[in-house]
Amino acid sequence: MSDRGVGAVGAAQVGSVPWPERDHAALGLPVSFDLPVVGHLDALADLAAGAGYLEWRRYRHAAALHTELVVPEEDYDERAVDAYAQCAARIATALSVSQYVAERLLDNAVALRDRLPRVFECLRDGVVSPTFIRTIVSRTELVHGRPYQGQVDADIAAALRKPGSWSTARVRDLCDQMVYRRDPDAVRERREEALKGRCFFTEAGLDGMGTVGATMSAERAAIVARVVERLASQVCRHDSRSKGARASDALFALVKHAPFGCDCGRPECAFTVVDADEVAANAARIVIHVVTDTTTLTGPVPAANTTPAATTVAEGAAKSAAHAQTRDADTTAAAADQVAIDESVVGRTSDEETTAEASAAQAISVDEAEAVEFQAVDEDAAADAAAEPELVDGVGFVAGLGIISGAHVRDLANDPEAVIRPLGDGTLTPLPATQPADPYRPSAALDTYIRARDRYCTWPGCTRPAWDGDLDHITEYDHTHPERGGQTSATGLGAKCRFHHLLKTFGDFVDDQYDDPDNPGRIIRTVTIPEGRTVLGPAYTGHDTHPGLDMIVFGDPPATRPPSPGTEPTRPAPRTEQKHARRRQERNRNRLRNNLNGIRPPEPDDAPPPF
Repeated sequence: MSDRGVGAVGAAQVGSVPWPERDHAALGLPVSFDLPVVGHLDALADLAAGAGYLEWRRYRHAAALHTELVVPEEDYDERAVDAYAQCAARIATALSVSQYVAERLLDNAVALRDRLPRVFECLRDGVVSPTFIRTIVSRTELVHGRPYQGQVDADIAAALRKPGSWSTARVRDLCDQMVYRRDPDAVRERREEALKGRCFFTEAGLDGMGTVGATMSAERAAIVARVVERLASQVCRHDSRSKGARASDALFALVKHAPFGCDCGRPECAFTVVDADEVAANAARIVIHVVTDTTTLTGPVPAANTTPAATTVAEGAAKSAAHAQTRDADTTAAAADQVAIDESVVGRTSDEETTAEASAAQAISVDEAEAVEFQAVDEDAAADAAAEPELVDGVGFVAGLGIISGAHVRDLANDPEAVIRPLGDGTLTPLPATQPADPYRPSAALDTYIRARDRYCTWPGCTRPAWDGDLDHITEYDHTHPERGGQTSATGLGAKCRFHHLLKTFGDFVDDQYDDPDNPGRIIRTVTIPEGRTVLGPAYTGHDTHPGLDMIVFGDPPATRPPSPGTEPTRPAPRTEQKHARRRQERNRNRLRNNLNGIRPPEPDDAPPPF
């Protein structure tokens, strides 16, 4: 038996020097934890990049083991415990992890080495967080061995190196976009197989608990979730259950047609007994928004011809008696009678909360429980033709769920209840930015545009869907003197989840958002923490999937007049005004300090790690 690698217990081995005893200065680590707040944050950012490098080295060692132990035998090894399993077993034993964990490590290492070498370099350079690697590897498995595999790798790596921050949802959407558009036939086949495999299951748990689950299409899952969430919200603030516990009880009430109620026990509570069936019937008016382009609706196109017009989609259940007011859309290829569904805008109460009147969703009566709304947007330009397949397809974006394939979009569009509504009107005429009677409230078109553009909360790292959040005036709107406050415009508004909206409003965080001088129609976002560290906003937005959004323009907000002498409030809340003025000054100082006004954003090497 070979004694290779065997040594006495406690004998010195490679890497045997304990990490605490290594030279911290040589490693670039702070020698003390007695640092100011900014020093701790700088150290955390540096360590995050270092973790990426260490993870890169871990994968390199695993890939080297695969090259030495597996590659020479993999073409003819038919053993039950083959060379791959034995290689993983060595790793599992050395690291004291399960065989499954070791094989996943080996899978990732081989995929990064062979399929995603440029993404692998991003990990080495600290450009991408190790937590995103499994997402990238799993979402690109479909391109393995395809002629355009290298182009997908290059496109993802180029996107990751753009200045800005990333989240798990944005990384997932990026990968799906790159894959889905390049092999429509393979994507279609996989989706058909997945639909055939949909199922319902129960599983016994511990402590008398059990799990109930089902697999279904993404849009149906979204509808189920919305109905359950709406019923679960029918409680007062004194309810003792967690959000998850309320949702569990709500699902059971819906299945059993049983009453659902608040458990606060207060006699005056208005939610003591709630009719679950009635809530479910009203919740059928929920809209699931989706964004796509007009060429996606017609099917795959030659790789050298990918220049469409523009659309958004909403998929949802609808049972209402009113018809929608629609806009003439005969200027786009996807033009049709347009309607949408009223979402009732549940839970949007805030600085920039939108009302049902301001929402892009209207109402339409239907006989079934599903309906779709489309609005128009442009598809990506073709990548290098030599690396592309003969046909490429578009994609769609389902709010809160991510990217779906072009075939999936067409299935939704072919539903009898499908409705098409272009986001723009196909002309160069600017769309109205505000409601006619209220310059503070965005118009329906601007509301929809911003949510389609931002997709998620724009705070770095946040994954909350833009459609479920608030629209926030980046520079605070001055209700007393509107001419001084933030504008209700595409550049002046951004999507935020409720938590980050409150954090910005009541904390000392300062966000900023302004036009990118090098990319007309695009914007630069920053967030500055109270101690002065500035982080760039999302690197990947709706513009990257549907560049046609750049072509949609909005008119200037209506001019405001100073209040007449007899109408000015007698007590204008000076602390609020001072805070807003300070933030305006801080934003201006940040732009000057970071040389971001009129100049490109920081290059990737100078930008903070995007995670």
